[in-house]
Order: sequence, then C-alpha cells, then structure tokens
Amino acid sequence: MDILVLLKQTFDTEAKIAVKDGRVLDDDVTLVINPYDEYAVEEALKLREAHGGAVTVLSVGTDRVEEALRRALAMGADEAVLIGQPSGADEFLVAQLLAAWASGKRFDLVLAGNVSVDTGAGQTALRFAEVAGLPHVAAAVKIEVTGGSAVVHRDAEGDTEVIEVALPALITAQQGLNEPRYPSVPGIMKAKRKTIARMDAASLGVDPNARTEVTSVYQAQQNRRNTIIKGTAAEQAHQLVGLLRGEAKVI
Repeated sequence: MDILVLLKQTFDTEAKIAVKDGRVLDDDVTLVINPYDEYAVEEALKLREAHGGAVTVLSVGTDRVEEALRRALAMGADEAVLIGQPSGADEFLVAQLLAAWASGKRFDLVLAGNVSVDTGAGQTALRFAEVAGLPHVAAAVKIEVTGGSAVVHRDAEGDTEVIEVALPALITAQQGLNEPRYPSVPGIMKAKRKTIARMDAASLGVDPNARTEVTSVYQAQQNRRNTIIKGTAAEQAHQLVGLLRGEAKVI
C-alpha cells in the first residue's frame, strides 16, 4: 500500500511568537512538524506495517522544512520530497504545487493533517484533493482499510460519523487518531543519510503567483478585565445580568 503524506512545518505550539514590521519573526523559534500532520505520518506508518508498501512525505517550504522531513524519515517514512516555496505562496498555490508533483504517480491513499496550528485554515489538503480529483474525508479519528476502500470514523462537532470511501482518497487526521511514535536512534541515523528530493515551481510547470496576498500582520492586544462577583446567589445573578447588559452589552 503506497501512501503519500502532505506535511507542513509550523511553530512549536509552546513557542512565543513575535511580530515586527509586519512580519512574523521565526529566526530563533523552534519549528516542528505540524501536530495534525504528525498524526497523518503515524497513521501512514501503521497502515504500511499492516498492509506493506511505502510511505512518502511531501512538503512545500523553505530549506528549514528539511528538519521536519528528516524527522518524518526518522519515524519510518521511506522517501521525502521538498518543493521550494515561492514568495507569498498561499493555500491555492501550495495545493497546486503538491498536486503537480503527485500528478501521474500512483498512491493508494493520501493523508494530511486536518488543520495547521499556525493558520488553522484547513484548506490545502482539500484543495489538493479537488485538483487531484480525489474523494476526501476530513477529521478522521479512526481509519480501517480493507481491500479497495476505507472506513473512516470522523469527528463531527462532538459526534462521530462513519463513512466508507473508495480508494484512492484523501483523508485528513484529527487529534485522537493515534499517538505519534518517537524516532529511534537507528531511525535518526538512517534519516541523516537519506537524500531528500527537491523540486520547484518551474520544474513542476506551475505558475508561482499566489491568488491572495497578506497585506498586514499584527499581534492582537488583550484587554481582558476580570470582575469578582460577591454576595448571595440571587445578588450575584443580579450583578451578572447588570454587567452583561451594561458593560458587555450582550443582552
């Protein structure tokens, strides 16, 4: 079973993000595999262990993304590909680049994270599926592959939907799908020796121009004020209604 995993590198979720002159500063910030994509990598490895085949990880980004790809290789992925990211690339362009590389190649399944923790847009994988002409199921918390189809249990706003989809298909991973493994020392050493294939927009025949443009980036200011309400239950309720009506203006 040959599986393609779409991978993105993001900020460590505990990293302190700073913005200066309209740009997010990432020079000294720890970058990691997007946590949702790490679930996708782990699931691909589990499916390969059960059904055989190979796992390829594919990403669009700068040279720093090699760190994330090598971690995926250390976890057990077989091959890694890095596509250079054009300046100002948006979800549309990234999906075009990913789909252009995958065009003509045969994969039984494509996995990706449900969202990325930096933008939370959740667009790239689904745009890829549209360009590639693949059916897709989002937010998977359980995947069972049998023959030429997969039964997917997906998170549906607190409930669970069970969907059967014919393969090849694209499935995005939700938190809870699995527990990603830590790379072993032999895996890390082996990953260091592997060659990461490199491509760019020109070699893929893709127009490097994005469809959207980021015009402003700024850090949100928090003006939260806490109010402690005292008194009996009836007095607290009266005060709360007054605050909601007079200050918050929500009732």
